[in-house]
Amino acid sequence: MHEVWPGEPYPLGATWDGVGTNFSVFSEVAERVELCLFADDGTETRVDLPETDGFVWHGYLPGIMPGQRYGYRVHGPYRPEEGHRCNPAKLLLDPYAKAVEGSVRWHEAVFSYHFADGRLNTEDSAPYMPKNVVINPFFDWGGDRRPRTPYHQTVIYEAHVRGLTMRHPHVPERLRGTYAGLAHPAVIEHLLSIGVTAVELMPVHQFVPEHALVSRGLTNYWGYNTIAYLAPHNAYSSSGQRGEQVLEFKAMVRALHEAGIEVILDVVYNHTAEGDHRGPTLGFRGIDNAAYYRLQEDDRRFYVDYTGCGNSLNVRHPHALQLIMDSLRYWVLEMHVDGFRFDLAAALARELHDVDRLSAFFDIIQQDPVISQVKLIAEPWDVGPGGYQVGNFPPLWTEWNGKYRDTVRDFWRGTAGALPDFASRLAGSSDLYAHNGRRPVASINFVTCHDGFTLTDLVSYDRKHNEANGEDNRDGTDDNRSWNCGAEGPVDDPEINRLRRRQRRNFLATLFVSQGVPMVLAGDEIGRTQHGNNNAYCQDNELSWVDWSLVERERDLLEFVRSLAALRRRHPVFRRRRFFRGTGGDGTRDVVWLTPAGAEMREADWHNGARSLAVFLNGDAISEPGPRGERIRDDSFLLLFNAHHEPVTFTLPGSEYGPGWEAVIDTAEETGRGSGEVRPAGALVCVTGHSLQILRGTARPAG
Repeated sequence: MHEVWPGEPYPLGATWDGVGTNFSVFSEVAERVELCLFADDGTETRVDLPETDGFVWHGYLPGIMPGQRYGYRVHGPYRPEEGHRCNPAKLLLDPYAKAVEGSVRWHEAVFSYHFADGRLNTEDSAPYMPKNVVINPFFDWGGDRRPRTPYHQTVIYEAHVRGLTMRHPHVPERLRGTYAGLAHPAVIEHLLSIGVTAVELMPVHQFVPEHALVSRGLTNYWGYNTIAYLAPHNAYSSSGQRGEQVLEFKAMVRALHEAGIEVILDVVYNHTAEGDHRGPTLGFRGIDNAAYYRLQEDDRRFYVDYTGCGNSLNVRHPHALQLIMDSLRYWVLEMHVDGFRFDLAAALARELHDVDRLSAFFDIIQQDPVISQVKLIAEPWDVGPGGYQVGNFPPLWTEWNGKYRDTVRDFWRGTAGALPDFASRLAGSSDLYAHNGRRPVASINFVTCHDGFTLTDLVSYDRKHNEANGEDNRDGTDDNRSWNCGAEGPVDDPEINRLRRRQRRNFLATLFVSQGVPMVLAGDEIGRTQHGNNNAYCQDNELSWVDWSLVERERDLLEFVRSLAALRRRHPVFRRRRFFRGTGGDGTRDVVWLTPAGAEMREADWHNGARSLAVFLNGDAISEPGPRGERIRDDSFLLLFNAHHEPVTFTLPGSEYGPGWEAVIDTAEETGRGSGEVRPAGALVCVTGHSLQILRGTARPAG
């Protein structure tokens, strides 16, 4: 028998102090909580937690060391009609587990009901369940320092830990698909070469592949199915040793920080892996179902679902909200991450039913001295009513700007009437963010992300091709706003392929010269394809993994991205901290919108169906000061956009804008490089159909 002391109610979870381990778990509904300890041979020892303070059950066990596997069994009411689903036959994962060993082996025992008749299932689930692991929290961070890259200097790279390196030839095979693989010098060198300052990692919290997917021979590759919010996913560990994923994750962060690259985590606090009322009992449901989940008020057997995944975490409950905050704080303080992207963030802001900008979730983050100081990125929508909230998050937050994605796609595929919105997105989306004091950096600009077509597929397919997912091509969005350039899928037609390559350069160049924060999808810089699959969430194979053999074949594209990153890094005129003013108090113009004829745009010009536009960016009229209060001065630029299918001749503006212009980017060229030719004010410039040119002023205008 194990000696058990009273222990402490906080911190929650399993905390080793060098001598023994304190165990603490919240459950308001529990009548008794058993701590279950597992030996290496699978033998289970059960110990009652002896103390309860404020519905937190706790006990301290001397001699319990790192590596110990454990779980909980909660005794209490099983009355689904009242929202209670306790069942001590089910081994439960600790909501505060810092490491998990193994994965769910799908069997009827992990469900609290029998499939045939819905009766209470009392079969022991322990043989089929993963186990929590007590960890050693100590790690030599050395001189680790957070890069703290300002938003206006940030370039985000959205990547999947496994998919990024599974096919990388310079990463040792044993490290591919792991945290250590992502931290390999070859990967870091590549990221630095394309100007990346932050990697945004798709979910790394411990997650569970759904039973339905596993039964079809698939898996949850993306990971938006969390079961433990403080534990790094164990399948991304190169060693496979118990608890080693924690140390390996920390080593990855340390290596990226040494290179000046921040780590942002995509976090899924809106729902868990337990699904709806038909789902398994893995942790939260058996510990305190009514506290952790939002239940239907008129029938508490059923769950409120704002996510499309079966349940919604009950952010209105103080202990559920505490779990989120404790998790966020843990990842910042103990794991040294630099920020978070909140999946379906609108679901977290629902107080009663509507999304509320003054919800407790926003209030508590605003006041937290740790979380308020890192990067906070919202996916500003969910699937509930009124869930599309782009532009409506509080001032502390930045947002994935879905309107930027849609507008830029529409413009370059030639959609009529897209020009006014395109100009707004290019200028930082002040229509969305200026009303509450936010800046251009509130907009995380992206053309592609994990959810949807890759860049190559965006210009190669008009329709999704998701047959491999086994859902008869019904899954995934139909609103792709893509254009296949004349034929569906791969073709041998050289004209179509040239146009597709040009369109890729158009999207990338637009992204890097837009005000706001650019985000690049991993693999887009080398032309990765998913063969038209726009919802590859269940494809843990070569369809989703980055194909590094493309580096040589797509050398021009890769070098083009590197040149765009360098252009943006060198020129603050493309990454302003404040919105354009138009005309300043001294009469200077910081931005001027021009017709191809070189005349300033009038109201009628915005609405005449035009698909071409010139933009003057005045490097001498940047209103915000530098970090030491100094005036920022830059070259001026002229951007010539032509989304028409035919060439358009632009007349360069008069000498008051500058004496001459040098072509530095031309997406009509296979390399994307401009000719370097200097053209005088008033000269004619032919811009190929579906292309853009970036011209740098040879001298600053007088003002």
